[in-house]
Amino acid sequence: MTRIKILDRSEMDAEQGRVHDEAKTSGSPVGGPYYAYIRLPKLFEAAQRLRAALAKEPLSRREQQIINLVVARHWNARYPWFAQVRGSLTAGISQSVIDAINAGTTPDLPDAREKACFTVAGELLANKMLADKTYAAAEKIMGEKDLIALVATTGNFSTTCLVASAFEVDPPADNPTPLKE
Repeated sequence: MTRIKILDRSEMDAEQGRVHDEAKTSGSPVGGPYYAYIRLPKLFEAAQRLRAALAKEPLSRREQQIINLVVARHWNARYPWFAQVRGSLTAGISQSVIDAINAGTTPDLPDAREKACFTVAGELLANKMLADKTYAAAEKIMGEKDLIALVATTGNFSTTCLVASAFEVDPPADNPTPLKE
């Protein structure tokens, strides 16, 4: 059960309503951790801007989804996992890859960049840093700019997961691929 009340649009103050309506009109998310963020409209807007900046480039949609799945699995974040499974399937990531990440095993990823995303995100979360060997390999495969985006995406989505978990924002009951406990 969610720890915070999910505000109905009619319960929002003017600033909360403004940022909610802008996000909804642009097709940006307003659920999940945004249920908490809406209480701080400037945070809500900043989170939306950072999400949008990282979503456009330089990482592919599939690369972003691999990172997000690793992060949601790491933090045991049920709502973000639910949302990212849907997004991953839409981006063409197979159920077997999703299931491997959910099980905490290494998925079969034939693409070197996707493998680098999986490895870097996982190592950053597990060790709070990257080994020199991992960094060198990732920089060679991804390039500096894309590696920066990979690390930033890992951190940004960690914030999303922590907020959703702290406030127990739960996925729908009909979640087709629940996070393994």
